[in-house]
Amino acid sequence: MTELADGRPARCTRVLLAEDQGMMRGALALLLGLEEDIEVVAQVGAGDAIVGAALEHRPDVALLDIELPGMSGLDAAAELREQAPGCRVLILTTFGRPGYLRRAMEAGAAGFLVKDGPVEDLAAAIRRVLTGETVIDPVLAAAALSAGPNPLTARECDVLKASVDGATVADIAAKLRLSESTVRNYLSSAIGKTGTRNRMEAMREARQQGWL
Repeated sequence: MTELADGRPARCTRVLLAEDQGMMRGALALLLGLEEDIEVVAQVGAGDAIVGAALEHRPDVALLDIELPGMSGLDAAAELREQAPGCRVLILTTFGRPGYLRRAMEAGAAGFLVKDGPVEDLAAAIRRVLTGETVIDPVLAAAALSAGPNPLTARECDVLKASVDGATVADIAAKLRLSESTVRNYLSSAIGKTGTRNRMEAMREARQQGWL
């Protein structure tokens, strides 16, 4: 890399950091800032702030958590692909779920890592995705291959998501603008596909697998 007279890189890799836990976000920004060729140019704590920050700050790489308020990191990755195609996305999450990895790749992410690795590996991954490589945690990649694809349809996922907080079938039907009989059919199908006994167990299993 070309250097300036004082030894600093001529151009740093610009990084957007999305993490809802303030202490974790600050620590990551501080540690990445110690790398001579990486600059954290934006930090956000909510998923629905990601695209706006990316359009304003024009990062080279967006480092996104998955479970964020407002919008998930996976949904934000898909929007970045459309609105900021020059920004490479690297998913960094506590939850190394096979379904999350598949969804991240479908959303256009260039990498997927879990948070328990050293910051040196994260910095290296940022550099690698910037060159066009795809970087995936090897243990998670093997788990995703053995787990197989998500068996649930998009509508079955929608119905399970709407089942939180004790929502009734009538509540779900009104929220999704479906008939109650249609909601029951989707729930029954989801329960069967997840091998569970009821919709709450089905929702938990789907979340555990990273399908929701």
